[in-house]
Amino acid sequence: MDPGDPVLLRSIYGGRVRWTFPHRFVAEEGGRLALYCGPGNRGRLMKQSSADGRYLEAWARGDPPSEWTWARTHVLRFMREGDAHTVEVMWDEAWSLLGWYVNLQAPLRVHGTFFDTTDWALDVVVEPDGTWRWKDEDDLEEAIELRVLDEAGAAAVRAEGERVIAERPWPTGWEDWRPPREWTPLPLPEGWDRV
Repeated sequence: MDPGDPVLLRSIYGGRVRWTFPHRFVAEEGGRLALYCGPGNRGRLMKQSSADGRYLEAWARGDPPSEWTWARTHVLRFMREGDAHTVEVMWDEAWSLLGWYVNLQAPLRVHGTFFDTTDWALDVVVEPDGTWRWKDEDDLEEAIELRVLDEAGAAAVRAEGERVIAERPWPTGWEDWRPPREWTPLPLPEGWDRV
């Protein structure tokens, strides 16, 4: 792949795409692939479907994801095939650093320009000063209740998060990176839903 080439990151569960956004390939460094998603990229997302902000029941049931346009943040995601997490650098629209994000997921599979995983709900948010916190612990509990994950699977997700936290892979060295001006927002390609 060359810098700027479009690729598709997808979260798949039960044979269906639950979340997907096109990204641009940025680089490969030390076996990690860097992918960029910016404001205006068109994708699909499971919206919060209840008054309390829950979406997992619809996600597990197989409801279709909704059209969604990525907004408000720039994100540079670092991932390696087989890894059960991504490490992400996040900026606001004006390129002020918001911090880092560790997305916990099923081991990444790469098929050409398709990057497939399953998002496991629990994440780690890291502030610009390096302090961190768990995000969506209630979603992880709901995933257990819905039998998306069993207790052992949920424990493995948390253990992966603890392992990454112990490594502290932030800052990444890419915090001053900016995309070329000619990189315009990407549409969702045809075939996004073929699994």
